[in-house]
Amino acid sequence: MKRFLTLALILTLFLVSSFSFSTSPSYAYSEFDLGKLLATHECAKCDLTYARLTDADLSGADLSDAYLSGADLSDANLSGANLSGAYLTYARLTFARLTGANLSGANLSGADLTAARLTDADLSGADLSDANLTAADLEGADLSGADLTYARLDDANLDAAIR
Repeated sequence: MKRFLTLALILTLFLVSSFSFSTSPSYAYSEFDLGKLLATHECAKCDLTYARLTDADLSGADLSDAYLSGADLSDANLSGANLSGAYLTYARLTFARLTGANLSGANLSGADLTAARLTDADLSGADLSDANLTAADLEGADLSGADLTYARLDDANLDAAIR
């Protein structure tokens, strides 16, 4: 019996240590893609899932068809950026600057865009279902064909927005 318990303990310690040494880091994005974006502002179809890009200056960046689900882009400058067809589900874009950005066909379902500046942004055909747009500035934004099902628009500025 003692031999069995010793063997069971050794096996358990082996399994626990093998899991702890083989687990991957807590991020899901490609480090190569992140470096490419920060160096060149060109990252179409990149995988930046769950990337932390808080306060990043990404103005004019090409992020078309990029995977940014769960990414933290709070306070980021994305003015004039191309995010057409990008996947931004559950991304955090609070206080982000997206003036003149192209978000046509982007998936922003469940995204937090609280107090984001989206003036003159192209959101045509975008999926904004369940998105939080509380206090967002959407003045002059193109929302034609956008899905706003269950989107929160409390205190949002929709002056001259195209619907």
